Amino acid sequence: MGAELTTPRRRTGQAAAGALLVVGDVVTDVVARFRGPRATGTDTAAVIRTVPGGAGANVACWAAHRGCPDVRLLGRVGADSAAWHERELIASGVRPRLVVDADTPTGTVICLVDAGAAAERTFLTDSGASLRLGIGDWSDGLLDGVARLHLSGYLLFSEESRELVTVLVSAARARGVPVSLDPASAGFLAELGVERFMALAGQVDVLLPSRDEACLLAGAADPVKAAGELSRRVELVVVTMGADGAVVARSGTVRGRVPAVPVAARDTTGAGDAFTGAFLAALLAGAGPEAAAAAGCAAGALAVARTGGRPPPAV
Repeated sequence: MGAELTTPRRRTGQAAAGALLVVGDVVTDVVARFRGPRATGTDTAAVIRTVPGGAGANVACWAAHRGCPDVRLLGRVGADSAAWHERELIASGVRPRLVVDADTPTGTVICLVDAGAAAERTFLTDSGASLRLGIGDWSDGLLDGVARLHLSGYLLFSEESRELVTVLVSAARARGVPVSLDPASAGFLAELGVERFMALAGQVDVLLPSRDEACLLAGAADPVKAAGELSRRVELVVVTMGADGAVVARSGTVRGRVPAVPVAARDTTGAGDAFTGAFLAALLAGAGPEAAAAAGCAAGALAVARTGGRPPPAV
């Protein structure tokens, strides 16, 4: 494991195309659904499930689920759950290259999900081995046949992974491969610093922030205005806004608003990852940004109706 990309069985009717390579986090999600308020100092009844997750891994799985025929993933996991994560990724149609860390366990995220109407969630995050992904885990040959490179923003939250991001962007640019980036976490962004993040983000072609992330990065209260402002620094910006859909901006101008697909939310974990995976799959299939955003919104609706951040199993 980790030496070669593992090839899943190609789904019937799929033709070869330029691949999507995702570099990012693979973690184990422990999802606890409860109906608030939480009782401090005693028990709160909850439904708890352990499922595969990680923003990078989720994006890859959703891209494969939404029709991208060749999705590859580079990530780092601990020996404790490496085989399980590899099996789950292959079952989702992803070609994983998982670097096994002998010293650090796979990252774990505890997702506390309010079972009320909004299904809002709070994360307790131990990134584990995922933040140890570094230059030594990379080879430029991993870009062979790749048409798009997507980076999980969690890579920017450790020095080792930030160095890798610089190498990745440089290698992709040398081959003319467009790069997209998901900022990942408003909380971690605030710790890293907006200007520090934007210095790195300014090198990519597509930025895919959530509403909170966009407002933080642009210093604006209005996510639509934030999208326009951010697109002065990154060519294409698509801001996801949950039940308010998504906004597409390019070169300083808002180009379109895409409505959300109405759905009864069960768990909003991974909704942004679903959007990103479907959006990138649509771009690779030749869709324009607005049509790709509509595909993203449809995937996001499917995601929030399920527990966990992954798509339903392939039939």
